Amino acid sequence: MLAWALLVGLSFPLVKQLGELPPLSLTALRFVIACLGLWALVRRAPQAWPERRAWPWFAAMGACLAGFFGAMFWAAHHATALSMSTLHVSVPLLAYGMGLAAGVERLAWRLPAILALGALGALGLAAAEAWQRGGAWRFGVGEAVFFLGCLCSALYPVLSRRGLVSGRLPDSAAVRTFWSLALGGVLVGALGVALEPVARLATMSGRDALLIVYLGLGSSALTFWLMQRATAVLGPASITAYGYLVPFVSMLWLFVETPSRLGWAWLPGGVLVVLAIGLLLIRGDDGDASGEGARRG
Repeated sequence: MLAWALLVGLSFPLVKQLGELPPLSLTALRFVIACLGLWALVRRAPQAWPERRAWPWFAAMGACLAGFFGAMFWAAHHATALSMSTLHVSVPLLAYGMGLAAGVERLAWRLPAILALGALGALGLAAAEAWQRGGAWRFGVGEAVFFLGCLCSALYPVLSRRGLVSGRLPDSAAVRTFWSLALGGVLVGALGVALEPVARLATMSGRDALLIVYLGLGSSALTFWLMQRATAVLGPASITAYGYLVPFVSMLWLFVETPSRLGWAWLPGGVLVVLAIGLLLIRGDDGDASGEGARRG
């Protein structure tokens, strides 16, 4: 999950370098490229073609991906980056609550305390950026839609964990990643066809195409595969908590690009995020969902 956070954090500066392309259609294309990259692993794995009972789970996981990316791209035009980053802090706590309801998290005080600490740190980083940019937080329709997307994001690892523990999803992380991305890509692509000028994809440059290939393989296939690997040993809340490192990695990249942005305002949030991740690492999987089925894979 540390590798996952590094890959995701470094992908944001690359996404900003893409031309003005339809975002939903672009995401669907990334998912297609990710699936092509994963196929070499999937075709040799047991249960490459999942059993019938797995398809509703993959459909639900794909719907979560479509819901999150659809909400994110719509909200990007109706909400500020500060509002979205602030709301995204809720994902690990939402995943913990959903995990409790699904029976894949334990009721305890240590993990929620670590999640709250990481959330405070992430909010501190968002506040530091807002202070430097002179932004302000508000809650409107855009924020409400993005919060629904956050619910979808929190539900994805819960469904993955529950399906794996119950034996309804295959043991192979590559197979789980492939089919959730495939069905998610179909749904995101359908949204793109309905809402976007898909023909604008033909205007992409060769540089854009290379970036999309990298993002498809490195930022989609590899990151979701890493998440599915972690699902075998970590609970949904612990997995999503590593997302607190994403703004931290983006912050470090910002300092590399613009050293003048370095200041004390970033220190409190950065320290809290590192402390929370350190506590998660020390905690390990001791407090995550247990049982013979939870240790499969």
